[in-house]
Amino acid sequence: MYTVFIDGREGTTGLRIFDRLSPRSDIELIVLPEEERKNPQRRKEALNQSDAAFLCLPDAAAREAVSMVENPKTVLLDTSTAHRTHPDWAYGFPELSEEHTQKILSSKRIAVPGCHASGFIALIYPLIAAGILSYEALLCCHSLTGYSGGGKKMIAQYRACEDSSLDAPRPYGWTQAHKHLPEMTQIPGLAHAPAFLPVVGNFYSGMLVSVPLHRAQLLNGASIDEVRSALSAAYVGKIVSYRESLLENGFLSAGALSGSDAMLVSVEGNAERMQLLALYDNLGKGASGAAVQVLNMIMGVDATTGLQL
Repeated sequence: MYTVFIDGREGTTGLRIFDRLSPRSDIELIVLPEEERKNPQRRKEALNQSDAAFLCLPDAAAREAVSMVENPKTVLLDTSTAHRTHPDWAYGFPELSEEHTQKILSSKRIAVPGCHASGFIALIYPLIAAGILSYEALLCCHSLTGYSGGGKKMIAQYRACEDSSLDAPRPYGWTQAHKHLPEMTQIPGLAHAPAFLPVVGNFYSGMLVSVPLHRAQLLNGASIDEVRSALSAAYVGKIVSYRESLLENGFLSAGALSGSDAMLVSVEGNAERMQLLALYDNLGKGASGAAVQVLNMIMGVDATTGLQL
C-alpha cells in the first residue's frame, strides 16, 4: 500500500487529485480532520509519514512545506510555481524526452508543470530538439482557459453570474510577467520568453494553446509537413498524442477535452503560415492529471491508472 498526503486538498487541483486517488485500492490517503488541516505540526507529521505528498498550495506555503520534510523517502510533487525552474527538481512532463522521464523516476522532488506552460512546451520542445526551430526564435503564444484555473474565488465569481462583463472572454497578463513564463522559456531552452496572451472564458474547464509560426521562422527550409512529422513522432502515447486535425466544421472548442486527463496536439495552416495547437483540460494534463500520472510512474504502475482518458 502506497501512502499519499495531499497538502491543500481543498483547492481545485487538490480536490481533483483526491477524486482520482480515493477509489484506488493501491493507495492509502492521509486525510487530516478539518480542524487540523492548517495545523503546521499535523501537516508536518502527515508529510513525513507519506510515501508521496502533493503540495497543492501557494508558492510560499509550498516552500514552507518542503522545509518540513525530514523523511528522505518522501517524494514531493509540487503543483505550485515555486520549483518548476529549480535545477534540483524534476520537471513533471515525461513525454518531452527520455531524460525527463529518467529524472522523474530518480527524483524525490518533482514539479508539476503549469497549465498554460504545458501546452506551449509540448508544442515547442520537439521542434527545437529536431532542429526545426531555433532556440533564439521570437515566439508568440495564445492560451484560452476555463475559469476554474483561477481557483475558488474566480469560480465563485463566474457562478454567481452577477457581472455581464464575464460573459465575454477576458485576456489578462498584459504586463508580460505571467508566472508561467519562466518555465515556458527555460524548459524548451529558449533564449527569449514568448509574447504570451492568456484568456479566461466563461466555461468551467478546458484549455486551447496556440503558437503561430511563419515558414520563414523554421530552420533549413523546413515545411509544415516536417513540423507535423516532428510532433507526430514525439507524441504517440495514451496521454499525449498527435492528431491530423482537431477541427469540427472549421471550429475548435477550448472545452472539447473538459474532464479529460489527455492532451491532443495538432497543426493547422498552409505552406507559409501555421498554428501549432494543444488541446487539453487546465485541470487535467494541465494540473491534477499530470500530477497523478507522475505519481503512477514513481509507484511503478501504468501511467494511466486512475486517469480519465
